[in-house]
Parts: sequence; structure tokens; C-alpha cells
Amino acid sequence: MKKIVNVATPAMCAVALVLSVAAFNKTNAANPSSPNPVVSSAPAVQPVDLTYAAEKSLPSVVYIKNTQNSKVQTVEYSDPFEDFFSDPFGGFFGRGQGNGGKRQRQVQTPRRTAAGSGVIISTDGYIVTNNHVVDGADELTVTLNDNKEYSARIIGTDATTDLALIKIDGKNLPAIQIANSDDVKVGEWVLAVGNPLGLNNTVTAGIVSAKARSMGSGVSSMIQTDAAINQGNSGGALVNTNGALIGINAMIYSQTGSNIGYGFAIPTTIMNKVVADIKQYGNVQRAMIGIKGSDVNVYVDAEKEKGNEVDLGTMEGIYIAEVVEDGAAADAGLKKDDVITHIDGQKVTKFGELQNIIAQKRPGDKITVTYLRNKSKKNVTLTLKNEQGNTKVVKNADLDVLGGNFRAITDSQKEQLNIGYGLEVMKVSGGKLKDAGVPKGFIIQRVNDKSIKSIEDLQNVVKEASTSKEPVLYIQGIYPTGKKGYFAVPLEND
Repeated sequence: MKKIVNVATPAMCAVALVLSVAAFNKTNAANPSSPNPVVSSAPAVQPVDLTYAAEKSLPSVVYIKNTQNSKVQTVEYSDPFEDFFSDPFGGFFGRGQGNGGKRQRQVQTPRRTAAGSGVIISTDGYIVTNNHVVDGADELTVTLNDNKEYSARIIGTDATTDLALIKIDGKNLPAIQIANSDDVKVGEWVLAVGNPLGLNNTVTAGIVSAKARSMGSGVSSMIQTDAAINQGNSGGALVNTNGALIGINAMIYSQTGSNIGYGFAIPTTIMNKVVADIKQYGNVQRAMIGIKGSDVNVYVDAEKEKGNEVDLGTMEGIYIAEVVEDGAAADAGLKKDDVITHIDGQKVTKFGELQNIIAQKRPGDKITVTYLRNKSKKNVTLTLKNEQGNTKVVKNADLDVLGGNFRAITDSQKEQLNIGYGLEVMKVSGGKLKDAGVPKGFIIQRVNDKSIKSIEDLQNVVKEASTSKEPVLYIQGIYPTGKKGYFAVPLEND
């Protein structure tokens, strides 16, 4: 379970709400002859029956075990005397260039396990959970409510929304009913269902405390609840009184790591979009409106603290602090100091609501923006773009796009070249490496400022770069002669 500690930025902040349950007592009129009034309490009445919701949702929530096998890893450590004692003249007579006291050694990592929750969303075995629940897994084991166990495979993940789609081979599985989280109301009763603190098949009750909470970078537009959520609830279900899914539990606001009344779930409107994209494209097609800004009231309050009086014509909406060059908003003519009030006729009062709407769109989708400029109402239709500034489908690249074969360098290569790690290019058969001029025999050590010690490291960097704003690999390495080399390898989609 992710923890958020003291989340607050000038642009947006998570407002801590203090909620209490008021005790309503029936007071009898005091007997005039009695010195003390008599007060009797009405019997406690549960406001809503939650047993139906628990019965409906529990079979659909699973326990997920993440196993990371023991591995041999190369780690760097510092030895400040290494260069001096190996060469007291600091390389003056030709041995190497000094290593800055850096040395490498191999260590055996222990076998590790972690656990979380997941929700069955289809009878044929698709399960939604959090990305951080399955991240780094060598093996995934899913245990159903009836204690049946399955091995699971990862279909796709998205770190930005912290969602993952996994699959088990099963039939007629108890899939949960999925509700529209946009219909959820603040104050509505909900259940959090999961496996917290090793206590499997646990439900806790609370209400929806707030909607469209922006929790810093990445995960946005969250449902806030006071239903108790703890570590192990990650990836579990937040359900309404009908037992229908309204969100995927993802994080808690805590300074201790345990529940103190604030939990957050990713709404189903965002979950449905992520699942559909992973199934169709293999990764999330993320739309960008191309602005930076904050809630109007946050901006106005910040200006007041500076001694500036600001009148934007409203205290609700999104204040545009910056328009991204060549973005969708810039193309449509939006400017700094404009205030967005509606998207497609839907009122937006805060940034989290805007994020929720955009998160359900894809690059190429059109939206109508209503905004205020100098207090004057205007409308414009714009076309959303991807992070790379166009409307093409963005696909994750893998090593095949490079057109090469690789292997980790040998011990003799490490000793001969005085290096601790790297991948040797064993073959170049076309693709991006050949286009960029990377030769056979070249040893790749760093890509985009990340150390490359294994083929998995290279695969992860290629995948990350292919969907980034700048889809380029900046490769640093060394030739077999010891000469350093640098290459830029573009990964644009064809």
C-alpha cells in the first residue's frame, strides 16, 4: 500500500478533512418536579445494510502474492584509497584514468515476497490490481476467496495511474459488477474489500469523503474514503452498497504507515480506460491538454498572500498558469490567465475533475472547452495530443526494434577494460542500432543516464523511452579498444 506523507504543493494540495459521526439523542422533556433532566438515547440504528454488499463483492476480490527470486546483482561501492594504492601516480604513467574510488562486487539478493489484493473483472480471469502490487514480480500467485490458487501473468501495467491488468486461466469466475464512479456521491456508504495486514477476506465500512482528489504527480482524481485501508488493501475493491465496484484501493494518507482515516481509490472511469487501452494497444494512450495550472481559489489565495488582488470573474475552475508550446491548448488559442470552467458542457471546479475527464480520453479525441478570458465567456474545440505532441498511437517498443543481440560482458572483459558491467552488442541485423551506426562489439554501459547491467535493464529503458516525450536512446559505452563511444538512437513510431 502506497503511503502519502505531507502531500502539499503550491499548485495543488490534499486538504485534510476531519470527519465525525454525530450521536443523535432523543431528549425527553424534563419533569418539572425532578431536579435533573432525564435524557435517554435512541437505540443505535445502522444507516444501511452492508451485508449484501459484502456478500456480493467478497468472492470477486483475490489475494495476490508477488515473489521475487534470488538474483546475483553487481553493486558499486566506494573505496577512497583504491586509486592511490593501485596507482599512486593517479594514472600518470598510463594505467587507466582512475575510478574515483568506485568498485563493483556481486551480491546474492534474498528471495522476497510481498502481497496485495486484486479484483476479478471478467469471468475468464482478467484481474485489476495496482502496478506497485505486481512490480518486479518473477512469479504471481492468485488465491481466490474459496482458497483456489492460480498462477497469473501480467498483461500490462501503467505506473502513472498505478494500475495493472493480470490474467489467470479460469472459467466462470466470480467477476464483480462495475459501476460508474462518476455517479458516486460524497457521503455515500462504501466498503473497502481486500487483504490488509495479512488478514484475508476483510471488509471495512465508511463513506465517500471527497471526490477528484489530486494526490501529487501521477495518480490523480482519486475517491477519498474513511473506510479503513491498510497495507495489503492495495489493488482491492471499493464498492457501493450494491456491491458494485466504484474504485481500486491504492493508497493511504498516513505518517505512520497505518490507517488514520484517509484512504484513496482510483475511480472505475479511469480503470476502464486503462484496461481497454492495455487490451487494445498494450499500453495506455494518454491524452494531453497542454496546460499547467491550479484551482482558481488556490491561485487567488496565493496572490493575496503576495499582496495582489485578483478578480478572475469566478472562484471556481482551472486557472491556466502556462500553456505548453505546440500543445493542444496552444493550438486552440488558449492563453495564460484564462480560466477553464466547463469541458464538453460539464462543469469543472477543480483540477482533479479536469484530470478525471482527460484521463478518459485518447490522443486525437476532440473536446469543447468553455473558458473565461478577462471575465468574458468563450468556447473552443481542441484536439488532444499525446506526450510526443501528435495524435498517433504510442506503442511500447521492445528490444526487437533495436535489431541487435546482446549479452552481459565476461569477467575477462571487465578486467581487460577496467569496467564493472555492460552489455556487448553481439550482432547488428538492422533496425535502430544499424541506422544509428552502433557496431558489433560495442559495449553499452549507460542509456538515458541509467546503468545497463542486464538485458532486462536495456528492455526497461527502451520501453520507457518509446512512450516518453522524447523517444530517443542516448547510449554511452566503450569500444573493444577501450575508446569511449556515444550514440543517439531515435525510436519514433513508424
